Amino acid sequence: MRLDKFLADVGLGSRKEVKGLIKKGQVTVNGKVIKSDKFQVKELLDEIAYLDEKLMYQKNFYYLLNKPAGVVSATQDNYDETVLDLLNDFDYREDLFPVGRLDKDTEGLLLITNDGALAHRLLSPKKHVEKEYFAKVAGVMTAEDIDAFSKGLVISQGEETLPAVLTIDAVNEAEQTSDIRLILHEGKFHQVKRMVKAVGKEVTYLKRIRMGNVVLPADLGLGEYRELTAEELVKIQEK
Repeated sequence: MRLDKFLADVGLGSRKEVKGLIKKGQVTVNGKVIKSDKFQVKELLDEIAYLDEKLMYQKNFYYLLNKPAGVVSATQDNYDETVLDLLNDFDYREDLFPVGRLDKDTEGLLLITNDGALAHRLLSPKKHVEKEYFAKVAGVMTAEDIDAFSKGLVISQGEETLPAVLTIDAVNEAEQTSDIRLILHEGKFHQVKRMVKAVGKEVTYLKRIRMGNVVLPADLGLGEYRELTAEELVKIQEK
């Protein structure tokens, strides 16, 4: 691997920026100053350092974020705070992106990575990766709704959904509200809200609590994030 690619991969800067660091003599390989950005290194064997600080090679990064409402699932936005703005300076990298989108007013589990292959597998319609949501609903959800969701619905603009698993956790007859969980195998635009609307009710609060086999940790506060554990990384790659 070229030295400049190694430095860019570990987050030291863009390829152009790290070339400047190399030319300034700020990078060493096995204790020797290297001033050629084309210098070949063994990323897992050589000891590479920047200003005497040893660098550990890591190509892909995986973060689990508990997205708060009001933040958009984008890499940049001219008006709103983005999920990448929630990362601290140490973890932020230009190649990171959210895996899929949660609506601006939706909370919950969102993966952030630079692993395009993993993102493709998780979002591919052919893979049918489960996404589970918790929602508060204005209206009383019924057994008839459970049946309708299980067969798939025709939502706005004549769009059809795949079958989904609806679970009614609680119903308040006096206030005419419901707490539900919904498991989807696809990711249509505003899908949960549109499916609930199709049976005559309205989502008033929405949170994603699971994606694939990875569950939103109970101890991860809104706006907080952490790296995926080794166990979670294995789980997220399972069908």
